[in-house]
Amino acid sequence: MAKLFLDAARGRPTPWTPIWLNRQAGRYMPEYHQVKGKSPSLEFFKDSERAAQATLDAQRILGVDAAILFADLLPVLEPMGMHLDYLAGEGPVFSNPLRTLADVDNLRVVPAHEGTPYISNTVRNVLSALPKEIALIGFAGAPFTLASYAIEGKGSRNYVHVKKFMYQAEDVWYRLCDKLVQQVSDYLALQIRSGVDAVQLFDTWVGNLSLHDFNHYVRPSLQKLLQSLRQIAPDVPVIYFGTGNHHLLESVAGLSPDVIAFDWRTPLGSTWSRLGLKAVQGNLDPIVLCSTPDVISEKAGAILREVGGRPGHIFNLGHGIIPETPVDNVRHLVEFVHKASGR
Repeated sequence: MAKLFLDAARGRPTPWTPIWLNRQAGRYMPEYHQVKGKSPSLEFFKDSERAAQATLDAQRILGVDAAILFADLLPVLEPMGMHLDYLAGEGPVFSNPLRTLADVDNLRVVPAHEGTPYISNTVRNVLSALPKEIALIGFAGAPFTLASYAIEGKGSRNYVHVKKFMYQAEDVWYRLCDKLVQQVSDYLALQIRSGVDAVQLFDTWVGNLSLHDFNHYVRPSLQKLLQSLRQIAPDVPVIYFGTGNHHLLESVAGLSPDVIAFDWRTPLGSTWSRLGLKAVQGNLDPIVLCSTPDVISEKAGAILREVGGRPGHIFNLGHGIIPETPVDNVRHLVEFVHKASGR
């Protein structure tokens, strides 16, 4: 059977608008907690059987048109030499953040099949049970967002350390980005060889940059990564997703990812037309899912009317589902999008 998600990602007409959701497998879902139990987060991400189960549960429960691997952005940095943990109330933390030339020089680029073999096993486990008409999306963090976490050592509001690093040690910054491009490229290549249908690059911290800084410090490494992925698998769609980055989208579009995902602050229809994109993804505000079914239908309907049936639209949120979200509301959104768009 045809995978409608892939048709939409390639700008082709589909009988209804395919939908999947960022963080569709997560803490808002009781089944997630049943699978995770009391396991530490890092252990859970690396458990290929349970990670596959979380991936499959979300697709089955919600009825979405694509599954996305249950994993996290940051474990890819572990084999490079970063010491990662997930702390209650604080989230991911690196105990050895990058601050010097020596720190960057000590980072290793490790073949993905050696450093992250579990991701390949997770893909295979998912594919063994995923319905044939449902696409499987792999993913990784984009170089800037990974570098930011590695330098800051944890979440940040002002990005002081990463910006100082860029501004004061430009040559070292580019050396770091080159290593990340190599590591992420091989990590995604492993997912692709294992059978994912598409990949998404998450650049969730990029919106804090000016256009000048994005073009000068970030765009070159992103271009290298996209070029590498095209050489590895030219037929596998690549989705690029950032938040708070409306001012950067014209520059991003010039890199020609197959799909650009918009956050909820970006006008979908007009931006799509202005940039001349083949396919877009988005972009309901995830907090809408915390309201009522009527409000969800109204807001989702407004996005569908704005698109007007134009080929190449993948419905998604403008960020991830938050833990407080009622599962029934998420199911309602999926059912509404399918029905309202023609299913």
